[in-house]
Amino acid sequence: MESLNLVEVFSSVQGEGKYVGCRQIFVRLAGCNLACDFCDTASSRLITETAQVELSADTRGVIIVANPVAVTDLSGWINGLLKSPHHSVSFTGGEPLCQAEALAKLLPTIDGQIFLETNGTLPDKLVMILPYIDIISMDIKLPSATGQEVWKEHREFLELASSLDTFVKIVLTDRTDEVEFQRAIELVASVDRNIPVILQPVSPMGVAAAIGAAKLVKFQAAALEALKDVRIIPQTHKVIGLR
Repeated sequence: MESLNLVEVFSSVQGEGKYVGCRQIFVRLAGCNLACDFCDTASSRLITETAQVELSADTRGVIIVANPVAVTDLSGWINGLLKSPHHSVSFTGGEPLCQAEALAKLLPTIDGQIFLETNGTLPDKLVMILPYIDIISMDIKLPSATGQEVWKEHREFLELASSLDTFVKIVLTDRTDEVEFQRAIELVASVDRNIPVILQPVSPMGVAAAIGAAKLVKFQAAALEALKDVRIIPQTHKVIGLR
């Protein structure tokens, strides 16, 4: 595969997880294998005819390009943005690993750290690009949000990802129950209790309602019984008005 279905490329600030506040280039790819209740980029699950690419982190000038986008073109746009200082290049979605074959062609050509944001359910696809990844932000998708169980896939994925700088993110809603949450924590601990876990209270939308503060802190306390590093971090980019 020498091309990718793209949604957008832009420079902004990471608003979630362990690297919150870092300046990144975001490469949002189209397509996803899940449909979470709290998804805030639902349009990215669709493959569209065109995509938007920011050519300069300073001027914010953009161009509209046709999908699919050639790997060589995308590499040039990303490396052009990297002429301004950035912590890393975040590949997000949708689910970027749905296009792992093309990513395996693209990633070796990028002149910066590679940051993968993933739902952690496609371990076979991760193998294809693992040598090119520096940082992994892996979601654990709870059944209350996805309507399905992917525990086996999550375990296989985390075992592979744990060789890198990896952290786990769990989005919590008012429907998150103690049983599924504890299972997620036990899964992480069984792989490596030193893996950081970010508890992210959902930004309310659709059927996903906010989790109460008391319940959120209770979950953190329970997680800290098994793990060394558990942090509560909301979506900060939404607070300051960034995408």
